[in-house]
This record gives sequence, structure tokens and C-alpha cells, in this order.
Amino acid sequence: MNLAQDWWAAVTRGFTDTHTTAVPLPALLGILACAVVLSIPRATWRWFGLYVTFVHELGHAYAALMTGRFVHGLRIGLDHSGRLVSSGRSAFGAAWSGFWGYPAPAVVGLSLIAAFAAGRSGAAMSVGALILLVSLIFLRNLTGILVAVLSAAIAQVLILFGTPTAVNYVVLALGVALSVGGVRDLFKLAGVHTRRRDRLAASDAFILGRTTGVPAFVWLTGFTVVIVGCSLASVWLLWGMLTV
Repeated sequence: MNLAQDWWAAVTRGFTDTHTTAVPLPALLGILACAVVLSIPRATWRWFGLYVTFVHELGHAYAALMTGRFVHGLRIGLDHSGRLVSSGRSAFGAAWSGFWGYPAPAVVGLSLIAAFAAGRSGAAMSVGALILLVSLIFLRNLTGILVAVLSAAIAQVLILFGTPTAVNYVVLALGVALSVGGVRDLFKLAGVHTRRRDRLAASDAFILGRTTGVPAFVWLTGFTVVIVGCSLASVWLLWGMLTV
């Protein structure tokens, strides 16, 4: 019981406390290098990409909930495939949910970097810890459950035992890594539409084009605008950290 009370107190404290951490240039460059190492080589992307896919699918799920759709379940495959099953009467809701998969990692990445820059990493960690716990009810396969449980467990441990400086660095590093991962996924999707067209049936842009009648390239353009916009904003914030 005391642990639960301590956890809740730590979660609520995250929304009220502010803590800024100066990031030396070598540390920031190290974070950027780690993000690239996680996202570019296939050996590391095989595992980190599962988390990016998890964020991608949560983007679909929470966008669906925003429009009143009912989320039946979410699955993640070891091959980085994902599938969200939701239902509702609104065609707009289905399109809205379908759109916010690929942009989700870049949006979350920017949000985390912005939270760090504002000294609100604790609030970002508290929100993340709660979202990850709620997300456990959506998972319907072992891979997805393992990714979600591991992510949720790390977040809860940081909430309970992490120092403000440690939480700041984790939030910043995760924000940068998700931003890089989101851009990598965008290039992968572009490759599906140009070089590996045998995989088109699994593309969100293709599925949205087929279900809405709006051409796939329009959806691809939308993904690109959001992801590039978030990436540029993230770079601007990171540059500001260097010039302070």
C-alpha cells in the first residue's frame, strides 16, 4: 500500500516540480550519436524499432479514442508490423486514427524535447507512465505485451527512484531517439511506395487512400509535413540548448 501511495505521490509531484539540467556539448553529441546508433544499423533497429512501432500504434489508438471510436486491440509483430482494431460510425474518426501512426514518434519526440527544454521532464515522465499503464489494456499479443510491460516498468522505476537529473536526461535521450526513429520510418515508408511496392498493402498511406478515396500521395505528403516539421522544431530546440 505504501508503495502505491509513494508511486502516486511521485506521479503527482512530476506535474508540479520543475528542474532544468544544463547539457554539455559532449553529452548532447553523445545522445545524438546513441539515437543514430539505435535507429540506423539493422542490428539495433531490430529491437529499438519495436518501441517505435509501439509508439506508432499508440498514435493510432489514442487518435481513435479522441474521436469516440472503440479500441478492440493492438498487436505488434517482431518484424515491426502493427495492427490496431477499432470501430466506430464516423468516417472521419477512421481517417484521423489511420493518419496518426507514422507521425506519432516524431510528435512524441518533439514533446519530450520541449518538456526537457522547459524544465518539465517530470511532467512528461508522469504522463508517459500513466499512458503506458493504460495502454496495457489494448495489447493482444505476446510481443506487444512484452514491449509495453518493459516500457511501463522502466517508466515506473524512474518515477519512483530516478533523480530529477536522471529523469531529465532520459526524457531528452528518448525524445531525440524517437525523433530519429520517426524519420527513419518515414524513409522506410517512402521506399515501400517507390522500390518495394509488393508491400503496399501494409502501408498506412495506401490503406487510407483505398478507404477514403484520397490518393495515397496526399497522405504521404501529410505524414512528411508533420514529421519534418516536428524534426525541424526539435533541431531548433536542441540548437538552443547549445547556444544558451
